[in-house]
Amino acid sequence: MHFAPEGATTKDMNLLNTLLEFGRDLRAQKLRTFLTIFGITWGTVAVIVLLAFGTGFKRQTMVNMHGIGDQVVIVFPGRTTKVFEGLPDGRPIRYTEDDVRMLAREIPQIKAISAEYTNGSFPARRGDKIELPATTGVYPSYGEIRNIFAQPGGRFLNDLDQQLRRRVVFLGDSVARRLFAAESPVGQYVMISQVPFQVIGVMQHKTQNSSYNSRDQDRMFIPASTFSSVFGAKKLSNFIYQTRSPLHAETVKQQMYEVLGRRYRFNPADKDALQIWDTTEFDKMMFYFFLAFNIFLGVIGSFTLTVGGIGVANIMYVVVRERTREIGIKRSVGAHRRHILWQFFAETLFIVAIGAVLGFLISYGIVKLLGLLPIEDFVGEPVISPIVTMATMTLLAVIALFAGFFPARRAANLDPVECLRT
Repeated sequence: MHFAPEGATTKDMNLLNTLLEFGRDLRAQKLRTFLTIFGITWGTVAVIVLLAFGTGFKRQTMVNMHGIGDQVVIVFPGRTTKVFEGLPDGRPIRYTEDDVRMLAREIPQIKAISAEYTNGSFPARRGDKIELPATTGVYPSYGEIRNIFAQPGGRFLNDLDQQLRRRVVFLGDSVARRLFAAESPVGQYVMISQVPFQVIGVMQHKTQNSSYNSRDQDRMFIPASTFSSVFGAKKLSNFIYQTRSPLHAETVKQQMYEVLGRRYRFNPADKDALQIWDTTEFDKMMFYFFLAFNIFLGVIGSFTLTVGGIGVANIMYVVVRERTREIGIKRSVGAHRRHILWQFFAETLFIVAIGAVLGFLISYGIVKLLGLLPIEDFVGEPVISPIVTMATMTLLAVIALFAGFFPARRAANLDPVECLRT
């Protein structure tokens, strides 16, 4: 028999009695309770770890993808496939810097644009070390478009470099490491195809899983004007641009076909006249891919947690059957159906809550351990994000509701007379 502390309310006593009875049941049925809690714990771990892994994988993939730049569009030379104004099809379309300046002037939705010359056959020499990286001539805006940032103590190309055709070079970090080892390259000189260039900066390392000539870490960047004047290049390898908003992407493409179509006399509807790689299209595809991927992982984890919830419900049905006489006695001395309902429902909540807390703690430990492994560049670092936490808590609440309500309702609807006869 339990005595109420002075000042305790009936509600407090109901909760206290429920806790005491729950504790008594724990002691009486240790193995059964352990297995029930374990089912919820294991299900919680499955949901959290799988979703944390999916979130980390998505973030790392997006970081790798954006190593090439954010919302970048690369335009390569194309070839006409339609007869236009008496001109035959199959004509090659090559661009010049005049085209780039014209597009920047006539299409205001273009935020930034850069010409790009590339040649991979110019040897770079420093002392007795010789490398053969890709040498690229670009505008200063190229660095911002492509997320190329200088290490402390250096800088990227600027407008004066372009205007004065300076013989300066910005090195990818891998090229700098191979040519200079542990020395600081800034201020020193590199011979590019027998022409001296002063190093003005080295790129900060970045993760990049896509490229169209070579990785930025293996390239050397010089002003486009210098590339053209020193090496005699007239035609661009390609040009790149960013729009002011993703909403302008299709409009800019259409205007670009019209502007260049007038200049080179090809049909603006001839899509093969320009070879366009729009990275935003890949972003859209990856968004839907990871949405489906995380839903799949969530469903797999949810099945495991649901099995644990079914186990809880089955155990509570067993508890109701074992305590049928107890229910009859309580009803006969004045307990209402809602009291019985609350008692068994609360016990289910306690079991789910204990399993959930243990599951969160174990999941946190697993995620921290996985974060110590050298797997970030490949599959990312698992992250227990607020979305993962909310999704797991919502699922646990639903399972607790269904696993607890139906056994509790059965207990509350038992006939007191029949209970006492059991």
